[in-house]
Amino acid sequence: MFEIFTALADWLVYGLLRLSPSQPAAQALHFFVEDTSKIFVLLLVMIYAIGWLRASLNIERVRNYLQGRNRWFGYFMGSGFGAITPFCSCSSIPLFLGFCSAGIPIGTTMAFLLTSPLINEVAVLLLLSLLGWELTLWYLVIGMTIGILGGAFLDAIKAERWLQPLAQKAYLMGQQSEVAATQVAPVAVSLSDRHHFAKAEAFTIFGRVWKWVVIGVGLGAALHGFVPAGWLESHLGDGQWWSVPAAVLVGIPLYANATGVIPIMEGLLQQGVPVGTTIAFCMSTVAASFPEFVMLKQVMLWRLLALLFGMLLVSFTLVGWLLNAM
Repeated sequence: MFEIFTALADWLVYGLLRLSPSQPAAQALHFFVEDTSKIFVLLLVMIYAIGWLRASLNIERVRNYLQGRNRWFGYFMGSGFGAITPFCSCSSIPLFLGFCSAGIPIGTTMAFLLTSPLINEVAVLLLLSLLGWELTLWYLVIGMTIGILGGAFLDAIKAERWLQPLAQKAYLMGQQSEVAATQVAPVAVSLSDRHHFAKAEAFTIFGRVWKWVVIGVGLGAALHGFVPAGWLESHLGDGQWWSVPAAVLVGIPLYANATGVIPIMEGLLQQGVPVGTTIAFCMSTVAASFPEFVMLKQVMLWRLLALLFGMLLVSFTLVGWLLNAM
């Protein structure tokens, strides 16, 4: 299915540009052309298809469905909703405030916010095509587990007291109001409306993430073509205990979304870095980076941010150790 992208890269790099396959620059450029073209096509096709299905999704009905349910069911649904929505933190924050206004328990809302940057349907599809179903399944289970357990913990300590005044006010008003519990009638959506929604969704999301794909693939290409064979494997490939927390700390100053980090993950694995160390690094880059927390500062006080930051770092490190041990 994906041979056409390999053929395109062969034609451009080895045919048109006449570069030798033995050159590091040629290997890096080939990796970049093949993965970028593959990811761009998948992005547009898959986001359109999922947007078609999501065209009739009513956020108010989602809020109402979650409200009043068993807490663990709420954590699971909040995490699941975060996993199927292609949002980063900057676009998740308005929905986070909407959940607060609906009076949904803070744990359910935090489960959504924790999972949303880690997992989205595009990232899952790309992981499946690039790295296989086993790593994709592990990534999905781990990301949702972090969201569910994190939401439960933050609910237990009543983390709503550490929200910014605007978010806390919205949450308290939602708790006191019955408006969010009203039923919202489903709205019929025509095929034309679905097409326009899906088209707009595809171009909007593509416009937001394409640069991160280019950056991610570029870094992956650099790893693939210019890092000496065996260098990363010799430094991180033995799975030493310190390599996982080191990888997590290295990922903090960086930033990529779940889509853009996949080529980096592929490059690290090809260099011999263990799966656990690779996933810990990539999760840190996506969900615990400084830019991510600057955005979250809009809705959280420093105390909650620090707690969330520590939870994520510990979680990623434990996940890395576990996967390396397996």
